[in-house]
Amino acid sequence: MDNLKKWKITAIISLAALLIVSCCYAMGIGYKKNESNEEVPAKEDWLLFWNDEAEAKQKLTAFVEAAVDENSEGFIPEEDRIAVFDLDGTLFCETDPVYFDYQLFLHRATEDPTYEATDFEKETAAKIQEMIDTGVSAKGLEVDHGKCVASSFAGMTLKEFSAYIQDFKNEPAPGYNNLTRGDAFYLPMVEVLDYLQNNGFTVYIVSGTDRLIVRGIVEGISFLNIPANNIIGSDELITTRAQGDTDGLDYVYTEDDELILAGEFIIKNLKMNKVSVIAQEIGIQPVLSFGNSSGDSSMAMYTVSNNPYPSLAFMLCCDDTVRENGDEAKAQKMYDLCEENGWVTISMKNDWKTIYGEEVTRK
Repeated sequence: MDNLKKWKITAIISLAALLIVSCCYAMGIGYKKNESNEEVPAKEDWLLFWNDEAEAKQKLTAFVEAAVDENSEGFIPEEDRIAVFDLDGTLFCETDPVYFDYQLFLHRATEDPTYEATDFEKETAAKIQEMIDTGVSAKGLEVDHGKCVASSFAGMTLKEFSAYIQDFKNEPAPGYNNLTRGDAFYLPMVEVLDYLQNNGFTVYIVSGTDRLIVRGIVEGISFLNIPANNIIGSDELITTRAQGDTDGLDYVYTEDDELILAGEFIIKNLKMNKVSVIAQEIGIQPVLSFGNSSGDSSMAMYTVSNNPYPSLAFMLCCDDTVRENGDEAKAQKMYDLCEENGWVTISMKNDWKTIYGEEVTRK
């Protein structure tokens, strides 16, 4: 009889424990399984670098919770959970003092003792320096810079180009203490990447920066999980050392060939070009878009227009002048643009607990 009582008590305790665990999982407490059967952190463990009252955080988490719930009207099949992110100013610092790829070329043209810049490259470098000094970008600089990146690194193999990028990104960030150029990722946005990926979203970087430079920036960054084939950017021609001027339709790759940069700029991936390349390379309309400038407006509008699924566009506003080189006037223009178009704003100043980590400070 005593054994029977003990068994009943044990069974009741076990059943109660099971019910408690089930309720906790249903409420997002503890760990769940995503559709890939991987353990993902509990609801309250996501987006810890974000202030809880941030509207952007609330809208994003509500969107994702609906997207993964098969019983929700906001459910999105995993294969259609596509999120696109701009790089500079969205995931990565663009204000120290300008874009990473602008600074990389400026270093190549004016500081690299192994390279002699052409007249056009020197002129373009001078325009970039003027942009740094005045904050005003010369008309057509985006394309001129793209051409100069292609020409100034022409002849390098892909590995040599990546190694050059690694050396540059390991230099200290000019405007910050305890930060390298390559580690200047916004930690709250890195959390967003992780959050989406762990909820079955496929994430792409869609940048105006040269594709190979973006790959070089991302390479070796332990806290990012963005494969090279999910990186889209501006493009330059790639050829082989032995191919020379022979057209690709007339040349056959050999086992001794090695790929090199041909020195020919193809396209600047900004504005409407971002939409075109998303359609070409992804082939699925995104349901989430993250940007920070008018160069991302077409991508945002494409994401939320005539989408068969619920969709949102987020825009970062560079309004933090203490932890980041913010620009309040520029930020206000983005706030106005978002209000006009119904996009969700992200305030670097008010929504984030940190940007680069508490140990990083501005000089």
